[in-house]
Amino acid sequence: AFTPGSFPALDQIPPTDSPQVQAWIQEVQSSGVTIPTFSATTATQDNPCTANAALASDTSRCWWTCGGCTRQTDIVSCPDKLTWGVSFDDGPSDYTADLLNYMDEVKLKSTFFVVGSRAISRPNILQAEYMAGHQLSVHTWSHPSLTTLTNEQIIAELGWTREAIRQITGVSPNTMRPPYGDIDDRVRAIAQAMGMTPIIWTGDFDTNDWHVPSGYSPYQVIQDFDTILNTATTLNTGFIVLAHDLYQQTVDLAVGYILPDALARTNPKLSLMSIVECQHKPLSDAYVETNNNQTNPFASNAIPATGTAAATATPAGTGAANSGSTASSAGASTTGAAKNAAVAKNIGWTGAVAAVAVAVGAVALL
Repeated sequence: AFTPGSFPALDQIPPTDSPQVQAWIQEVQSSGVTIPTFSATTATQDNPCTANAALASDTSRCWWTCGGCTRQTDIVSCPDKLTWGVSFDDGPSDYTADLLNYMDEVKLKSTFFVVGSRAISRPNILQAEYMAGHQLSVHTWSHPSLTTLTNEQIIAELGWTREAIRQITGVSPNTMRPPYGDIDDRVRAIAQAMGMTPIIWTGDFDTNDWHVPSGYSPYQVIQDFDTILNTATTLNTGFIVLAHDLYQQTVDLAVGYILPDALARTNPKLSLMSIVECQHKPLSDAYVETNNNQTNPFASNAIPATGTAAATATPAGTGAANSGSTASSAGASTTGAAKNAAVAKNIGWTGAVAAVAVAVGAVALL
């Protein structure tokens, strides 16, 4: 049964001395997974790689934030070319219902990376996500940079979010996404010990939609998205993009331009689906209670504490460096100014966001 009063304070790192967290800590200690003894990184409002220069230069940590390092146990793409593993972070929010309605209309499934504090605040929306057949995954309780926390705090952040999802929907996700992509081998090992595989995103495929409420131009988000899709067509694999359902602006961009544009592209055509589906696995494999433990899509091999496992460093700027020119955008997108105007009208867009959709269509036709 869902008991909201049993959970810690919202949007705060949970205490680690509760009986529930202590039980999870014991489970991690008994898992057989060796947790690296890396020190936590220092939280800062500045560039974390500058503030933690010595740690950033330690390649044995495989710290994604400083260098884009990933392990073979991380999911960062879809195996099939031209396949987009669709996902949205930081909800559920008051605007997620609009996204769900749109995806239901176009028969599209997504992966939702759920913040525990927001899940217990809006359990009906989380239930709607689950009942509609979308994949649910853990995105921490209070959205901190995980490498800045102690082992016990990381366990509490992941554990309470998984427990919230379990109480509300009846299933426990076996995947997680670190906020800001902030993960190193210590965080990976703790996640593995708790039965969760990390999912990040492909290279620097970040729509930057999360910046819009603080003044980032919606027009620039659309340009960033077009660059991502143009670059994605050059990859030998599919891809995963960072996007959010936390704010009205980000949902408006998703349902008014980003998803319709991707679905409308025919040269080449893209296949959009949830991340578990793009890994060629059934949705049931995404949860502890329904996974048959034989076709689990998520790697179970141990992460060496020494950092000697194969790592992939993804250079910053890969999303835009080799993308096509404006002319190639015109060939790739079937969305012109007229169509974007119609889309804006159909979903009731007004003001700046509608103008941006129309304007970017005109750019694509140049």
